[in-house]
Amino acid sequence: MSRADSITAGDGKGRCFVGAQCLCRRGPVSAVSASPAAKGSVRGVPADPVRALQHALYRAAKADPGRRFHALYDKVCRSDVLWRAWVAVRANNGAPGIDRITLAGVEEYGVTRLLGELAGELREGRYRPLPARRVLIPKPGTTEQRPLSIPSVRDRIVQAALKIVLEPVFEADFLPVSFGFRPRRSAHDALQVLIDECWRGRRWVVETDIANCFSAIPHDKLMQAVEERVCDQPVLKLLRVMLRAGVMDDGQLRRPVTGTPQGGVISPVMCNVYLHRLDRAWDDGDGVLVRYAGDAAVMCWSRSQAERALERLTALLAGLGLEPKAAKTRIVHLEAGGEGLDFLGFHHRLVRSRGLNGKKPVTFLARWPADKAMRHARDQIRELTRRSRLLLPVKWIVEDVNRFLRGWAAYFRFGNSAARFEKIRSYARMRLALFISKRHRRSREFGWSVVTCQSPNQLGLVTLSGIVVDPRPFRDWRARPNAGGERRR
Repeated sequence: MSRADSITAGDGKGRCFVGAQCLCRRGPVSAVSASPAAKGSVRGVPADPVRALQHALYRAAKADPGRRFHALYDKVCRSDVLWRAWVAVRANNGAPGIDRITLAGVEEYGVTRLLGELAGELREGRYRPLPARRVLIPKPGTTEQRPLSIPSVRDRIVQAALKIVLEPVFEADFLPVSFGFRPRRSAHDALQVLIDECWRGRRWVVETDIANCFSAIPHDKLMQAVEERVCDQPVLKLLRVMLRAGVMDDGQLRRPVTGTPQGGVISPVMCNVYLHRLDRAWDDGDGVLVRYAGDAAVMCWSRSQAERALERLTALLAGLGLEPKAAKTRIVHLEAGGEGLDFLGFHHRLVRSRGLNGKKPVTFLARWPADKAMRHARDQIRELTRRSRLLLPVKWIVEDVNRFLRGWAAYFRFGNSAARFEKIRSYARMRLALFISKRHRRSREFGWSVVTCQSPNQLGLVTLSGIVVDPRPFRDWRARPNAGGERRR
């Protein structure tokens, strides 16, 4: 499987679901472009017509929680919406589907030409998606493999256009307990809730993972959840044909009656729409729920409350046709010197500071990259410095390793990760030394000499020191540390 096979269309980012920085097609794109909203003359309304559309949909859904939208299909067919969908698909640089048409092939064919054809098929009701191409990608830090469904480029464009229109409608309903695949919400926001609630005293945690979250969602119940907000029949029909398109696995077409294929652009939104039923049925008296797609944690005051929370969570999932994964479901008591839990790539454990220089010791919830994340990082570095790449220039190898380290550290730097960062960088330095020794058919000592002594900057290997941001209770994790000159704890 190629490296690109593991890449699918990206999610919208920004305040209103699609990035303002995305490229927009020149010339007239819709009737909205001539309106005051498109010109930015109305206060609070963005100049981008697609963002203006999403603002309008979000405000309408927020103002009337019982409203069902009946005129959305024409928005999906709009040329500016399809163009924005193409920009999102192109920016993600995804792999081709079963038709083997690449993004470069689409550009050679003509983007405007393809979007015009898609708009015509959608308006005339002739659009039919192709089955997705099934590939298996390794799960980070394990030997297991995760099935990934890759739609064709044209189908990803239509899914992205549908997401642009539907996401603001359902985003108006989603609750604060949900953090996964949502605009302006991230895994670090979910992790901050754990820090805050632990500081308040909730130190019994229910840790769980929904088994086969994407592939186990029943189609009929998912459509019922969608129909709570959408009654536009062409949109509902389009969603149904997407769900029933099936996947091509080893030359065999399978059309399961459950699941929204993981890898599709619309799948994360559909997953959140369905699991919103879990969020709204949850009672805060059973604990503070934190959910990131299929990963969930419940912060509780006592063991008895944690046991009730686990029982309640299991019952709610059963009502949705889902179940928690037994191997990843347990109750953890956070106490200094005790066990911890793994959640969203981090290992969380209650620790007590040493109280140096006359300071009072503080007990707090610390987090650092979990063992699984560390294994994944080592596996990636080992893959980038494998023997089959010995003929490549060392400079290229260092650039590839740096690119991975920067991305990996950008996520894990928001934690107490300094010690583990140093371990990963030392491992990368060791692998570079081994790579050089093999390339020159010399001893390992020679490789170490080149990396540590002969090069003034260790061949340009990126440093991971000084970038860690320690999390603190009730502090925005995005804020710059010590920006106001406050003293460190």
